[in-house]
Amino acid sequence: MTTSPDADVVVIGAGFAGIAAARELGRQGHRVVVLEARDRIGGRTWTEARLGRDLELGGTWVHWIQPHVWAELTRYGLGVVPSPTPVNGYWITDGQRHQGTAQELLELIDRGMAASTLEALTYFPRPYEPLLLGEQLQELDRTSIRQKLEQAGLSASEFDAVEGMWATNFNGPTDVGGYAQALRWCALAGGSWQLMFEACATYKIVGGTRRLIEAMLADSGAELRLGAEVTAVAQDADSATLTLTDGTTLTAAAVVVTLPLNVLDSITFDPPLSDTKRRAAQQGQTSRGTKVWARLRGEYEPFVALAPGSAPLTLCQVEYVEDGTTVVVAFGADSGRLDGTDRAAVEQALRAWLPDVEVLDVACHDWVADPFSGETWPMLRAGQLTGALAELQRPEGRVLLAGADYASGWAGFIDGAIESGLRVSRNAHALLTADVHAPDAEPALPALTGA
Repeated sequence: MTTSPDADVVVIGAGFAGIAAARELGRQGHRVVVLEARDRIGGRTWTEARLGRDLELGGTWVHWIQPHVWAELTRYGLGVVPSPTPVNGYWITDGQRHQGTAQELLELIDRGMAASTLEALTYFPRPYEPLLLGEQLQELDRTSIRQKLEQAGLSASEFDAVEGMWATNFNGPTDVGGYAQALRWCALAGGSWQLMFEACATYKIVGGTRRLIEAMLADSGAELRLGAEVTAVAQDADSATLTLTDGTTLTAAAVVVTLPLNVLDSITFDPPLSDTKRRAAQQGQTSRGTKVWARLRGEYEPFVALAPGSAPLTLCQVEYVEDGTTVVVAFGADSGRLDGTDRAAVEQALRAWLPDVEVLDVACHDWVADPFSGETWPMLRAGQLTGALAELQRPEGRVLLAGADYASGWAGFIDGAIESGLRVSRNAHALLTADVHAPDAEPALPALTGA
């Protein structure tokens, strides 16, 4: 007689993908346990009291063109608030500082952004089916976003500015980031790079991302265990066994793994994951940058600032102005270039745009050094869309991967995480109900190993 597992489903990770999957499976009557290695929920979103207000140390912005997150905001009655509209613009090109209006800066990047997104709807006519065109995507997918920019015939000033924009979007080096990934984002915005830009950094959730994920968790009925780090997952035809760092074990009929790609191999899988999944995890995805909050002395008129990808910070914008201070958020493409917790270092980096700026305090979390993330938001490398995505989405026996890293649509956003969690919950439910309907038969599951 087979022993009943401890849970129907164990979800590893309490970010948006994991909580979305847990909620859907719980609503379908399954017993769900969520294991989270950190002492909080949210994964790479983290609303934290810093610099005198609640700040988002990780994922922040949402938009109504992102259907999955917008449906969740509607479900729980949550609204959005805009970031300030920039008035001034500062940019570094040809090694020189320039100052003008925000509109002038947008005009400077327009030709390069248009050239690098022109083919978005050609190659991704239905962007939630990113592999729809099959082999037609392979050559495109071998191109990096930097290579595409170098082919666009831009002036040196245009190139520096638009390369800085894409280094910010990828939160990593443009010679690594995949051109296909850039097109996917723009296709999801209807082919408009301006609307894509708006979706990336304009609207925040009232009450923070924490408010949304707490509402989703409360709606799930799942058991949550914090400080529960999984080291191994072993499976056979009947169940899966998870081993935690303290030596305890837990059995389940299905396991949803939401680890980011860059730390996927921190868990030992038996049987091992497919060669393609393991190669992708070892290679990692593009984003290795930083996000820094800084409180400045003085009340600045809202601005946006850009610098090439080689700069310590590539983009900065105003978020809050009050009581004689200004709070800005800034991004850099390489976390190794700048310690975001070092006030003096951040001040020096910001002085490339604002020579007289005085930084009073800073806030930052190093997601790249974080052992539970190893990356910021997920952005595929050149070659990974056609070379790995389909395999990363394929279940292996009782193990299913979920997360923004594995999304079909808005990879790199909360929307992508929710989308992936919903898809995987459907697959897990099918697996669980197949087990129930045919208890004495071998489940009709994908092979435990793959090519």
